[in-house]
Amino acid sequence: MTDAWGTVTAVDDQHASIHMDEIGCGRCGEPGGCGGKHLGKLLCGTPRTVRVRNPDHCGVGARVRVAVAEGSLGRSALYAYALPLLALFAGALSGSACGGELAAIGGAVVGLLVGWLGLRRAQRQILRDPRWQPSIRP
Repeated sequence: MTDAWGTVTAVDDQHASIHMDEIGCGRCGEPGGCGGKHLGKLLCGTPRTVRVRNPDHCGVGARVRVAVAEGSLGRSALYAYALPLLALFAGALSGSACGGELAAIGGAVVGLLVGWLGLRRAQRQILRDPRWQPSIRP
């Protein structure tokens, strides 16, 4: 599990809004850390607020650890970048094999659309799977 600290800012029903103290997992300085915290500071000046399930009914102001399943960030990045790109290339190659340059461009557009639809489907599946959702750790 990868986790980061935050403070509960709001509670509703079974969920809590958590203001994250840091961007990234907090392992940037450790060996094997990705350094994403530095990129996050560059692109996102303010800390993020996330909404997670709150099974322990933590109250507003509570300091909590938000955990994300190991591998979920890499899997998400793979889906977000590789799937549409591979579909675009496959469409362009298919179009090129069927015709000329215009067919390759059309195939690339169709491939990109198919990749986007595949990404939307993968996103829906991941959102339904509780193993890949962030959670509050005791």
